[in-house]
Amino acid sequence: MTPLCWHEFGEIVVLGPEIVRETTDKVKLIREKMKTSQSRKKSYHDKRRKDLEFQAGDHVFFRVTPVTGVRRVLKSKKLTPQFIGPYQISDRVGNVAYKVVLSPNISNLHDVFHVSQLWKYVSDSSHVIHMDDVHVRDNITVETMSIRIEDRETKTLRGKDIALVKVVWSEIVEKA
Repeated sequence: MTPLCWHEFGEIVVLGPEIVRETTDKVKLIREKMKTSQSRKKSYHDKRRKDLEFQAGDHVFFRVTPVTGVRRVLKSKKLTPQFIGPYQISDRVGNVAYKVVLSPNISNLHDVFHVSQLWKYVSDSSHVIHMDDVHVRDNITVETMSIRIEDRETKTLRGKDIALVKVVWSEIVEKA
């Protein structure tokens, strides 16, 4: 038994023009239903799809995947972020590819990326992190001093009480 032609057991099947016509009609019906299903799926996809276009000078993030090769360049495999950047677009190459200015630590990557591997960066001043000056000694240690205890909390883990303390630290700066 096939979906094209159902016959009961014991029925005599006569091959002839009737069976060929029935089978042809069933094939046409299946093709029409497949086209309807495909057009429905296409309309659902087209509603959510957004064509991405970038200009030279825009900033973007890279998707970190084995396809882009960025994951091979970064050291940690488990803790790598999903996107890295922002990097500046220097030129458009074709309809869906962009040439990007890379930083020196990932300069061994190819500098042309497909638009699906890019994410637009919207600049925001709150994204800028100002790092404090950290004075590291020759033996790679930093001397710090506690200023105050900010918060206390007790957690129970496997039947034991563990005291957690949030401390505000200050770096001791040596005057030379």
